[in-house]
Amino acid sequence: MTPMWCFSQEEEKPKLELGGALRFNYVYSSWKEEQKTRGGELGYDMFRINAKASYKNIFLNAEYRFYSDAFGGSFLKQGWVGYRFNEKNELHAGLVYVPFGIKQYNSHNWFFNITYYVGLEDDHDMGLKYVHTDDDWEYAFAFLKNAEELNFGGDVENSSSRYSYDVVGRNKETNQFNGKVVRKFGNEAAQRLGFSGQYGSLYNIDTDKNGSHYALAVHYELDYKNWNLKAEAITVSHSPENKLGESNKTIMKGAYGTPYAIASDFTMYTAAISKKIEVNWGPISQIELYNDFGYMQKKEKEFTDSFQNVTGVLVTAGGVYTYIDYAAGYNHSWLGGNFVDDFAVGNPDAKWEARFNINVGYYF
Repeated sequence: MTPMWCFSQEEEKPKLELGGALRFNYVYSSWKEEQKTRGGELGYDMFRINAKASYKNIFLNAEYRFYSDAFGGSFLKQGWVGYRFNEKNELHAGLVYVPFGIKQYNSHNWFFNITYYVGLEDDHDMGLKYVHTDDDWEYAFAFLKNAEELNFGGDVENSSSRYSYDVVGRNKETNQFNGKVVRKFGNEAAQRLGFSGQYGSLYNIDTDKNGSHYALAVHYELDYKNWNLKAEAITVSHSPENKLGESNKTIMKGAYGTPYAIASDFTMYTAAISKKIEVNWGPISQIELYNDFGYMQKKEKEFTDSFQNVTGVLVTAGGVYTYIDYAAGYNHSWLGGNFVDDFAVGNPDAKWEARFNINVGYYF
């Protein structure tokens, strides 16, 4: 018979899990004539390494991604150390997931929803976060000192080589507070109704003054049998202290190595629905059909609103996940048009553009 003290020693050993993914992309875009002539393009998307470690009640979660130089190169997506007080309460410190909106994704497709492209979906910033989870409630509160600071210089612009969209250019996010509360209810139909808010400063390099920004959201999620529904409404405002003569109607956001302008003030409405179907097609065990819609309503009257809609299917075969998406956009920086200010001024004469995309990834 094994002594009890052996089990105690075994439980206290440090644990480490390593994983990752390798992904490739096929792209066919309506606005790229050379791509259409060639019948689309197939290339490398991303390689990532995930690490999870724990010792007693202390644990780590980190993910590092490698993209091509054209998409920002390599950078840390997330990386934080946590302390588990008990089964319901934790503290995270480092590059943490920002508690705002539907966790973790307000979408089902490879492109995410339009919320991602303004920094309000799967966002990560530097700071502290307290998380509580029980059967009926989830809530989280965070103090975020700043977004990823790669240069440690107050008068140096933030790099756009990052995963999630943050303020770049002559302004910087700093001293941000976030709060999120979710009420869970329902039996056969599991439902989650939540409210999120964030408020922080915008430091301007030129004026050495702090402006401000805030965002408020109400969000709802429903799981019924194999169906999932996500809905969210958000209002956002940025008030930077720019130098004299510089407009406050737009602000710069950056990720994947390239910045663009977005409207400073806007509301967003999103709705996303999916259905999972179990199958037995050789190695394929499940398909998930979905449609994710997003609308960005800009508050400046002379600006043109932006839209995104993605219809697609996720095919699961062991560790291989394949997203087959038809992504359409109107005044959308990543879906045709003018990349620099589609999410800002926009173009009233713009056309809907579309991208047929197949992303194949092996996750391990």
